[in-house]
Amino acid sequence: MTHFGTYTPPAANTGVSLTCPHCSNPLFGDLPFCAHCGTRVRSRVSMELTSSFENASSFATPAEPDLAQQRAWLLLMGPDGAPQQRYTLDSGEAVIGRGEADIVFANDPYMSPLHARLEWRDGRLWLRDLGSRNGSWIFIQQPWKLMDGDLALVGSQVLRFRRLGYPGPHPPEADATRRFGSSLPAMDIALMEQVRADGSVRDCIHLSPGRSIVIGRTTGDWLFPYDGTMSGAHAELLPEDSEFFLRDADSRNGVAVAVRGERALEPGARIMIGQRVFTVGAGPGHP
Repeated sequence: MTHFGTYTPPAANTGVSLTCPHCSNPLFGDLPFCAHCGTRVRSRVSMELTSSFENASSFATPAEPDLAQQRAWLLLMGPDGAPQQRYTLDSGEAVIGRGEADIVFANDPYMSPLHARLEWRDGRLWLRDLGSRNGSWIFIQQPWKLMDGDLALVGSQVLRFRRLGYPGPHPPEADATRRFGSSLPAMDIALMEQVRADGSVRDCIHLSPGRSIVIGRTTGDWLFPYDGTMSGAHAELLPEDSEFFLRDADSRNGVAVAVRGERALEPGARIMIGQRVFTVGAGPGHP
C-alpha cells in the first residue's frame, strides 16, 4: 500500500534545493504545486505592465511560424480601451480565477475561484469555462449563429436564445365559431429571453422567419432605455431560413456570447472573465 506521506519523487536537476513556504517540504521538478500540501509555489504565467503598447490589436505573426517557439498572451484592457497589463502563458496553459489560479483577480466578485482555463495547443489558444457561475464570454466580430440555450451579453442585459419548434395545428372550435385574435406572423419558432441574476425570465421577444429584430437603448424593436451601457441601436437579430444570427450593430461596448465547451481564440479576439476584459495575442514573442 502506498502512503502519500512517504512518497519521495526524484529531485529535479536544478542544483538548487527549494522548499514549500507553507509546509517546508522540498519541492521537486517544475510542478506548479507542492506535492505534499498542494500550495501553489510556481507561476505558469509572467506578468508585465504594458504602458508601452500603442495598439492592443498589433499582433505580429511570422509568415511561416515555428509553433515550438510560439507563445500566447492576454492583454488586460482598461476602461478606456487601452492595455494595462500583459500575461504571457510561459508554460502554454493557465487558469484564471479569484482563488488559487495562475492569473488571479481576488477582488472581482463576479469571478469564480477557478473560472476559466486557457491552453496553447497546435498553434491556437483555446478557452474553456470551468463551470463558473457567470460564464466566460467572447465578443463577436462576425454574425453569430445562435443555438438553443446560447447566452448573449448586450449592454448589461443577459439574453438567452430558445428554440420553440414549429406550431402544431389548432383544433376547430366545437360550434365552428371563429375567435378574434391578434394579427401575427405565420409562425414563431424561437425567442430571446431577458434573464435576471437569479436565472428567472423577466421579458422576451418572439422571433419569426423573415423578421429582423433590432435591440437598443433608444432605437429598435426591443428597447432597454434604462441600460446606460447599451448603444442607441446595439445589436440585431437576423433570420436566415429557420436559423437566426446575432450581429453587433457597431455598438460602443460590443456584443458577447457565453463560451460553451471549448472555443478557439484568434489573435485580436476579446474575451470577458468576471468583470475583466482581455485581448488575445499570439506569436513568436511579445508584441
